[in-house]
Amino acid sequence: MHDTVIRGGTIIDGTGSAAFSGDVAVKDGKIAQVGGKAGPGKREIDADGLLVTPGWVDAHTHYDGQATWDSELAPSSWHGVSTILFGNCGVGFAPVRHEHHEALIGLMEAVEEIPGIALAEGLKWDWESFPEYLDALERIPHAIDFGAQIPHHPLRVFVMGDRAIDREPATADDIAEMQRLTRQALQAGAFGFTTSRTSSHKTLTGEMVPGRYSEVDELMGLGSALKGLGYGAFGMNSDFDNETEELAWMTRLAQDTGRPVWFLLTDRMADPQRWRRPMQAVHAARAQGAMVTAQVAGWPVGVLLGVDAALNPFSIRPGYQALLQLPAAERLKRLADPAMRSQIY
Repeated sequence: MHDTVIRGGTIIDGTGSAAFSGDVAVKDGKIAQVGGKAGPGKREIDADGLLVTPGWVDAHTHYDGQATWDSELAPSSWHGVSTILFGNCGVGFAPVRHEHHEALIGLMEAVEEIPGIALAEGLKWDWESFPEYLDALERIPHAIDFGAQIPHHPLRVFVMGDRAIDREPATADDIAEMQRLTRQALQAGAFGFTTSRTSSHKTLTGEMVPGRYSEVDELMGLGSALKGLGYGAFGMNSDFDNETEELAWMTRLAQDTGRPVWFLLTDRMADPQRWRRPMQAVHAARAQGAMVTAQVAGWPVGVLLGVDAALNPFSIRPGYQALLQLPAAERLKRLADPAMRSQIY
């Protein structure tokens, strides 16, 4: 007997084949049959008139906090997503020391616009290390599958303390310890490692995130934790300040570890051909046997804009920079001044 049988739906199997009618059976957590008439199931679902399709895999989410208290993982589970990855952009909540709880909440709020008040109320902080964080995730059931990646910024602060927050270069000892903890996380079940080297990611006070200017030696050292494991991936969001250097070390890392290295492929209005250069580098890396991948969004990315948000329509205007450190109420007051408005526009 099957555990679950979905009966009579129109099946779209994701291979490009024509849709067909039939049953889908699940046994021991795995799909046992697709199409035809399946035997009885402990649980049977009437799918007549409905579509039965593979679930979506969302490779870029930020459920790091919500996954510790929400079994449903809404709204992703409501929209056909069956697997998510979080820990992206180098932000997350492990490893962490008690004195940095608020800082990591503020970092997630600033970078990803997830309300800090919700995180502060929901996070139980019954972990310190990344393996302990994975244990906390396992303590509650989840409606969909997930993979957790170890994020660079919390890791750097965990090892370096205020020196990381001040974006000081990591010492050889710092790198060795971060590498050890990264490998520990991977062996405990982390899907991979992520970092961020973009100026669009800032703290609530407007400072750059701890890993923004990490040197190549640090990133190569951390990435080398993947070597010899046979699993895990290295992911990054970058402004590509030096495109040639950035793409070169990513290629070396993929070659040295034999593991996938991916980056977010974005464009710039002032440089409409920018995307072509990283893609050319990807093809060159693949030709050298390096698994380098450019990750693109399957749907346009939406952002929240507002006077009190991390981004607003005037953020890139030089005349607005002086207002960024002011409270929202004071900013609104200054924006009512025609002279200030003329400077911004």
